[in-house]
Amino acid sequence: MIELTGIARSYAMGEHSVQALVDINLRIAPGEFVAIQGSSGSGKSTLLNILGILDTPDSGHYTLETHPIANLSATDAARYRNRFIGFVFQSFNLIHHKSALENVALPLYYQRVSRKKRNKTAMEYLDRVGLLDRASHKPSELSGGQSQRVAIARALITQPSLLLADEPTGALDTQTSAQIMQIFKEVNDDGMTVVLVTHEPAIAQQTQRSIQLRDGRMIADEAFPGASAGKAPVDDVQVNDAPVVDNGVPGYVADDPVNNNLDEATRNPGKYQEFSGNEFGGDRKKP
Repeated sequence: MIELTGIARSYAMGEHSVQALVDINLRIAPGEFVAIQGSSGSGKSTLLNILGILDTPDSGHYTLETHPIANLSATDAARYRNRFIGFVFQSFNLIHHKSALENVALPLYYQRVSRKKRNKTAMEYLDRVGLLDRASHKPSELSGGQSQRVAIARALITQPSLLLADEPTGALDTQTSAQIMQIFKEVNDDGMTVVLVTHEPAIAQQTQRSIQLRDGRMIADEAFPGASAGKAPVDDVQVNDAPVVDNGVPGYVADDPVNNNLDEATRNPGKYQEFSGNEFGGDRKKP
């Protein structure tokens, strides 16, 4: 599923260079549930961004589903993200003037799925995360846990093979965090590979395996007792004909030149007014 060899990443800070990642070697099998753990500044978010093809390493090799991830154009990177990866973030990244239904259905809108089908599918995913009765509610009318469940449903709706979550319980109380982790466990039980970043040991211990980082280096790789070794690999797929659209990542693809991506909808909602009001849909309009 995932193989990293000799991954390194540094950033310029004035006249100095900061090593965010140093010689990371890591393999994650299909169907594993893995936590990336470390304190602030350990490099865990940088590693997650590289896994999500949102950042590029300075050196090393990254293979995802047998596909080498190297020297990709912005369009090809978006295509791989759309085909393979779902994203969940601590801040939810929901579009505030859209309902829960509209937020979940948005990735399908950019895949040119019909209004009837995308609404039906979005309702199914809201039901899966226990929010069918909140479909018409906007983010301001939802609790933090409900907002995160909407974000998870949006990440899952295109059926990615890899789910990446960056501190998904960081802003939630203990009880709500347990509910979110239960959803991740159920998704993983269905065969999806799940990788989450956390600084909380109690959260990491609910996964199958913990990768610990310190100062950009991998210092531990711990499998928890009773953890499964992952599911059978999914069939290899081709991405050449996949729709070029990011999978539920508003706010994370600002430099992506792909037209009408989710970040564009977040920054310029006035250009997509057919989504406004009580009716969700209408034919796709070009700005």
